[in-house]
Amino acid sequence: MPKPMPNSPIPVKTDPVGSPAPLIQWLEAEQPCSARWRSERGAAPPKRVVLADDTTTADIAYRLACEGTALLWRGDFQNAKQLLQALARRADQVPTRKRKKAAQEVPLVEAFHLHRLAQSQRARMLGMLLIPFNADYSIPLRRAPDVKAACTEAWGPADETGGASIVSLRELLGVSSAHEWRRKGVEIAALGEAPDNRIHPHYGVFSPVRGEYIHLVATAHLPKAPSGQPMLAFDIGTGTGVLSAVLARRGVSKIVATDQDPRALACARDNLARLKVDDTVQLLQTDLFPEGQASLVVCNPPWLPARPSSPIERAVYDEGGRMLAGFLKGLSAHLLPKGEGWLILSNLAEHLGLRTRDELLAAFEANGLRVVSRIDAKPQHPKASDASDPLADARAREVTSLWRLAAL
Repeated sequence: MPKPMPNSPIPVKTDPVGSPAPLIQWLEAEQPCSARWRSERGAAPPKRVVLADDTTTADIAYRLACEGTALLWRGDFQNAKQLLQALARRADQVPTRKRKKAAQEVPLVEAFHLHRLAQSQRARMLGMLLIPFNADYSIPLRRAPDVKAACTEAWGPADETGGASIVSLRELLGVSSAHEWRRKGVEIAALGEAPDNRIHPHYGVFSPVRGEYIHLVATAHLPKAPSGQPMLAFDIGTGTGVLSAVLARRGVSKIVATDQDPRALACARDNLARLKVDDTVQLLQTDLFPEGQASLVVCNPPWLPARPSSPIERAVYDEGGRMLAGFLKGLSAHLLPKGEGWLILSNLAEHLGLRTRDELLAAFEANGLRVVSRIDAKPQHPKASDASDPLADARAREVTSLWRLAAL
């Protein structure tokens, strides 16, 4: 087996904008090598790297990966995918019965944190199988697929002056999967009849696969605009733009949709243009609210107050509930008279012990808000009925709510 890479210095390359590019280093044919390191979640390059190929067994690969040693693949690409599947099976070999029993023996909040820790450790281990790229996004391996289009969507146009790069196979498969989601789109019943009812999520932007919250926005009674004025709505944290599109299809005259993430804004712009409602929706890069007041302010913040481990998880996890707190704090100041704020929130955090209902209601009152009504829906996604999930008991009791809020 090749030796791990040495710690000898290697000249640092730069990105086209001039900032230092993260480098991964290894030893090959007794020569030090380096390439650009790509990681969506910003992980540091592995410090220990060995070469691996079709002769590497799953047991050896699993041991090395668990020890924190990365395996740079030099064999057949399809065999690398099979090896990744074998590593996943070994990581998941604890019987479902034992996992569920272990989760039941601790409080749900502790079970949640243990589950998140196990997920993080699993992801870190599976991320140790690495794939090389040429500067043009081609993969110099036997039976490698053409992923140039997928990589261009995720990372931007290839910079052939930047040289070769390395990425984990798991992340590459995520890039390829995102490309397919973007190509095919997600059908949204609330947007009407096919084919003009699809949202095309981009890489790094959360897909609107949970339809119950969209249905709530599509069916809730709209507040009235001031007499003689067109209806204005704000969509806070627009993501793919799906809620703005739903409101536009419902006849809202003008919508200002905000997001901090340039990827999300590009995704929303693409979707709104596809759906031919881009003349109704103004996109704005900002944190939470735009200037001014609206008759309707809609927000679907991350539902769980926990730290995200990757950029895509920011749609689900929000450390300390920052976005929820910011929305509630600024809502009343951005509502026109008789206006409403629609907060879309799951109660999963309450069942997990991460937040209580009393704390949520107290936050409404502390920010000068009253509850006009609440509309509930039961989730229909697969995890809601997956008995093997360590958090199955909490998910079985989950309800998604649209809270209609007004200023006191």
